[in-house]
Amino acid sequence: QLQLVESGGGSVQPGGSLRLSCVASGFPLTYYAVAWFRQVPGKEREGVSCISSYDGTTTYADSVKGRFTISRDNAKNVVWLQLTSLKPEDTGTYYCATYDSNYCLSGTSQVDYWGQGTQVTVSS
Repeated sequence: QLQLVESGGGSVQPGGSLRLSCVASGFPLTYYAVAWFRQVPGKEREGVSCISSYDGTTTYADSVKGRFTISRDNAKNVVWLQLTSLKPEDTGTYYCATYDSNYCLSGTSQVDYWGQGTQVTVSS
């Protein structure tokens, strides 16, 4: 069974940190660019970050640049998203996803697989 499983979400105060994990089972992440998206109720799912498969090129949304870091370990079939200096506006459900490509694409139309999501809440 092919699936992505996220973990590491939680509730933190502004300025806090979290580390999200995305573990793949049933297929190797090696050949896929992997992205993180987030969504809040009533809004579209937005891309947060992405990492390509071979050379590890990364991209970030402007709103998270300098605060979030994406990384991957193909041998362990896992991608992480380190969240630091968290703000209330970072609150949402975070999803990892694979693109049908070695390189990062834009949007959700070419996503192959989605995880079930992990909740991040930033509040004082």
